[in-house]
Amino acid sequence: MKKLPLLNSGNFNKIIRCDLPNATRLVSGAAPGMHRSDPLDAIRMKSLPPLHVVWLVLVMGLPPGMALSDPIPIAVYPGPSWANITAPERCGWSPAKLNRAETFATRIGTAAAMVVEGGRVVAAWGPIDHRFPLHSIRKPLLSALFGIYAAKGVLDLSRTLEELGIDDLAPGLTHAEKRATVADLLTSRSGVYHPALGEVPAMQQARPPRASHPPGTFWYYNNWDFNALGTIFEQETGTRIFEAFEQRIAGPLHMQDFIARDGTYMTGSASVHRVYALRMSTRDLARFGLLYSRKGKWQGRSVVPAAWVSESTTAHVDIGRGRGYGYMWRTAIGSGLAPNLSLPLRCFFHSGAGLHFLIVIPGLDLVLVHRVDTYTQGPYPSAPQIGRLFWMILDARGVADIGADPSLAGADTTPLTGEGIGAALTAHRLQILRPNGLVQGGDQEYQLEFRPDGSMLLSANDQDSIRGRWHVRENRCCVDIDGLQSCFTVVDTQEAIHFYDFTGTRYATATKRRLMH
Repeated sequence: MKKLPLLNSGNFNKIIRCDLPNATRLVSGAAPGMHRSDPLDAIRMKSLPPLHVVWLVLVMGLPPGMALSDPIPIAVYPGPSWANITAPERCGWSPAKLNRAETFATRIGTAAAMVVEGGRVVAAWGPIDHRFPLHSIRKPLLSALFGIYAAKGVLDLSRTLEELGIDDLAPGLTHAEKRATVADLLTSRSGVYHPALGEVPAMQQARPPRASHPPGTFWYYNNWDFNALGTIFEQETGTRIFEAFEQRIAGPLHMQDFIARDGTYMTGSASVHRVYALRMSTRDLARFGLLYSRKGKWQGRSVVPAAWVSESTTAHVDIGRGRGYGYMWRTAIGSGLAPNLSLPLRCFFHSGAGLHFLIVIPGLDLVLVHRVDTYTQGPYPSAPQIGRLFWMILDARGVADIGADPSLAGADTTPLTGEGIGAALTAHRLQILRPNGLVQGGDQEYQLEFRPDGSMLLSANDQDSIRGRWHVRENRCCVDIDGLQSCFTVVDTQEAIHFYDFTGTRYATATKRRLMH
């Protein structure tokens, strides 16, 4: 009898055994006649007589290398709505720590968030049905569509821009730039540094000069590549991105909120290649993340080819410090995901302006979605605060080796007070690493000086970069740069000085380099 694709031990880590009476096992979409649209309306295997269990195994088959006595890994999917884990403590989660994470999320400006494990919701905060702009998370969605149409032979990753007839406004693309392939664009290595729509100032500043790198040789987070891919997709398939996503992905996943009208095009004078902007609810974005956690399968159906999921979420470019880039997906391990977090397992993710996040951690069967209300002017969470929030969530799950507690309460040393703050800051020249996720090799070491006269200097390569003022107020170091003031609690350790923000989050760590005289 034919084995069903859901029973693949490489796809899923474990059978869901928590949050059910007597540790019963939950089966959803497991065999003909046994699928239920809602995973709570499922067969509880422990209650079946042994004969029925044997019949079930004969019908479904065992994954390679699995004994009859082993737990059978079953994929759990949401039906028309998500199923909740109503007793997280039975699944290894700490409800108290999840509550603290939710409180912290509210404080830093999180608009909505979801934590999904094993296909069910561990925690959901805020209006998860509200459609927020995706910003740069639009890119993994287009990547999925490329995978679908490439498998059909409609899209060919080896074709060049010249073969596809792709150009841009004057000064148009050179012959060398037109040698870039679709694969080069997917990995953001086209070598085309023409102005693009939707670029933020940091992207414009990081953009290399024209003709500085041949195609396929250098990584720069290039909106020209991403926008041109939208042009290529619609030109070659004859289908608008938004309708294709609705038909090929949103429909099969039973997304609750997305419709094609949630996509809009942005045009401008910098380029002919439009921005394909999308908005999506938190709960629908979590479905997309779960699809990729399930290697492109949804309730027994292949939505995105598994080979594409694997290839597109593999790092084709090493950005450094645990960071990589695939086909419009970022990858991370260690400190590569966010400050204040050391991830012991590989993940793939993408983020958007304001610090929207979609994170998939296959080794934990975990999907994290974080949203902010970028319809407003903020304030938005900082990267260190986001890293602390993710640390709190993983700590609530009991994940080991995620780094030290990044809160002030978790500091090993008592914060400095009064004159001790100034004495510590002016005694050393400090060094701070400033990560740059926009260009290969862009991370930079900065020298930070707090001078006794109240001036401060942040410089790179012995060149003056930023000047400001500092003073001590209410046992905190307050820094004023260009009229913007921030105050930090200061903790001095033997090797470094740590700065904590108003939420008690470790905002920066400055290494002591040499004594000032």
